[in-house]
Amino acid sequence: MKLRKFSLIFSLAGLGILTSCGIYSFTGASISPDVKTISIQTFYNNAALGPSNMTVLFTESIRDYFQQNTSLDLVDSNGDLQIDGFITNYTITPVAATASGQNNGIDVSALSRITITVNASYVNLKDPTFDFDQNFSFFKDYDNTIDLSSNEEAFVEEIFDQIILDIFNASVANW
Repeated sequence: MKLRKFSLIFSLAGLGILTSCGIYSFTGASISPDVKTISIQTFYNNAALGPSNMTVLFTESIRDYFQQNTSLDLVDSNGDLQIDGFITNYTITPVAATASGQNNGIDVSALSRITITVNASYVNLKDPTFDFDQNFSFFKDYDNTIDLSSNEEAFVEEIFDQIILDIFNASVANW
């Protein structure tokens, strides 16, 4: 029993050393110990379509995600890590047509897809080899019997969650 307790304490202490040194965390972030701050600028909406609140929704969501999943201090500008960008595209396209003969003989889409693309620039002042400027895109398919206007914000949030995870993995998780 004493050996088990010792092993558990030793394991937890070792894990604490690894996470506090910036080597590894349970979120997958691998941040150098000399990186202390992050600045995330407003992601403006440059897409022609989409809900009017996408700028605020995306910007606040990405800031919250980094604050919850890293120990970095969020600063207004000049962080050790810097992220900025803009929403470049929002499209709704048909994915699957219904069988002919339905809907009075008119072919319509049974499923539609919302696709959002975000351009993100990442600058690591401590190690510029990790810098990038790239597009991140994700989509959500929905049944056309669903009222888009009452579900659009939830669909956009779901898409943004995946895009933010992709940006997180590309920047601080180094995946």
